[in-house]
Amino acid sequence: MQNYINKLFGNSSQLLIAVLSLCCFNACTHKNVPDVSHIAMEVHIKRFDQDLYKLDTTHIQTALQQLDAAYPAFLPAYIEHIMNFGPYSDSSQLIQLQTRRLVSNSDFRVLQDTINAQYPKLDDLEKDLAQSFRYIKYYFPAFKAPQVVAFSSVISNYGAVTVDSILGVGLDMYLGKDFPVYSLLPDYPGYMIRKFSKEYITTNCIQVLSQQMYPGADPSDKLIVQLVNAGKHQYFMEQVLPDVPDSIRLGYTKDQMDFCNENEQMIWQFFVQQNLLYKSDWQSNMHFMNDGPSTQGMPEGSPGRIGSFVGWQIVKRYMKEHSNVTLQQLMDNKDAMQIFSQSKYRPK
Repeated sequence: MQNYINKLFGNSSQLLIAVLSLCCFNACTHKNVPDVSHIAMEVHIKRFDQDLYKLDTTHIQTALQQLDAAYPAFLPAYIEHIMNFGPYSDSSQLIQLQTRRLVSNSDFRVLQDTINAQYPKLDDLEKDLAQSFRYIKYYFPAFKAPQVVAFSSVISNYGAVTVDSILGVGLDMYLGKDFPVYSLLPDYPGYMIRKFSKEYITTNCIQVLSQQMYPGADPSDKLIVQLVNAGKHQYFMEQVLPDVPDSIRLGYTKDQMDFCNENEQMIWQFFVQQNLLYKSDWQSNMHFMNDGPSTQGMPEGSPGRIGSFVGWQIVKRYMKEHSNVTLQQLMDNKDAMQIFSQSKYRPK
């Protein structure tokens, strides 16, 4: 089983909102977007979250068996890896007890009521995911769209996960930055809560799919290798999410996106002058690759995870220099140093 957790955190449907979003979030102008309308693709999201809270707790073993029959791949992963209840077995007394407590908990049931009220239907998300899957299928002909399942981890920071051929969407992590429960939990600072919103759902789903298809760099790798690998994933998402603003895809605010665009040369010089590119010190590198309110050592206004922006610029430059390279060839290329050297990236 593969289980990828997206912590980047949350899309609107009306045309006016979409246009305003593109303006407000400083989206790039995307050229040469392929026509994928001929690619058949439908997405129907199964509501595991709702089915879980419909369990008959007076006959919990039978109820679990019925739920397992409906979600044979997802339920065991949910019980063991998302809720940390231990290995799944419908005959386990401990699993039965823990599941009964979960679905009987009044606070968790109120949370599910909130999810139901905010997400009574998922038509817009189904359309957005179907369109992104068409783009992935266009660039990667062997791609098989995953089954999509909605769930709740009772705010355990699972925004999107992959479990084998299933894509899970944690709706409890997209109730909006003003959802009062988020601010009461010490593990979620403001820069994270800001992204617990609807407009991040599709991006986070595509990110975990990208990570499943092409696992990222090792934390012990040189920083330049991590930059290029992060850049490849950003480039991948840019191609299959052509209408999503750069700021949403990168998880930056508009001001942070502006900072990066206006200070690209300075950001690069910081890495070069500090001799950071070839460091394999994971504790140092995490400052540039992990999320945070800002980047340590950089001027005020810099975003956290600035390495994703830098890597994206390197890869964009490489693809500009190698217009014959396909997206699949780029992603299949494991030689990050080759991509970097051949990109001739030197911002001015």
